[in-house]
Amino acid sequence: MRKLVYYVAVTLDGRIAGPDGEYDFFPGGDEERSAAYATWTNTLFPETVPTAYRAAAGLADAPNRHFDTVVMGLGSYRPALEAGITSPYAHLRQYVVSSTLDPDTDPAVTVVPGDPLALVRELKGEGGAGLNVWLCGGGKLAGALLPEIDELVIKNYPVVAGAGIPAFDGAFDPTVFDVAERTAFPNGVTLTHLTRR
Repeated sequence: MRKLVYYVAVTLDGRIAGPDGEYDFFPGGDEERSAAYATWTNTLFPETVPTAYRAAAGLADAPNRHFDTVVMGLGSYRPALEAGITSPYAHLRQYVVSSTLDPDTDPAVTVVPGDPLALVRELKGEGGAGLNVWLCGGGKLAGALLPEIDELVIKNYPVVAGAGIPAFDGAFDPTVFDVAERTAFPNGVTLTHLTRR
């Protein structure tokens, strides 16, 4: 069965974005160390690089390694829309969970106005190439989908936001994950892969 994997950048205080959805405050470190980190993560997860940036990242023809589908909330989709991009991950099947987004925004994007749990259960039940479903964000969607999240891949940045959108914004539901692997980078970022216990 396919897995739902929440792959996301997080601050030390568990925020995935600022109060207005901003994410430009995540530190990059010096250029050389940041380039090494970006190359490593882009090579490991090439499908998480938006289509518009894949050529510049040297990933134009890179095959999807982990995911063939992305699920995101409107807050995660909005930055692409504001840049005039209606299909940010054209190399993946794209689902946006939103009750307010026009369902005809782009023919390559499926807008899901209803139950995200039903959507994810359907996607996880599909057969196919064995690639997983990427939960791109945001916090309310992750909170709603917590019962179906099988793995977490957390890019933890050395910054405290103080306020903003939490990685999980839902009901109190303690859920234990085990650390499968952790990698630390010279720019201060740690990447932790966790699996549901």
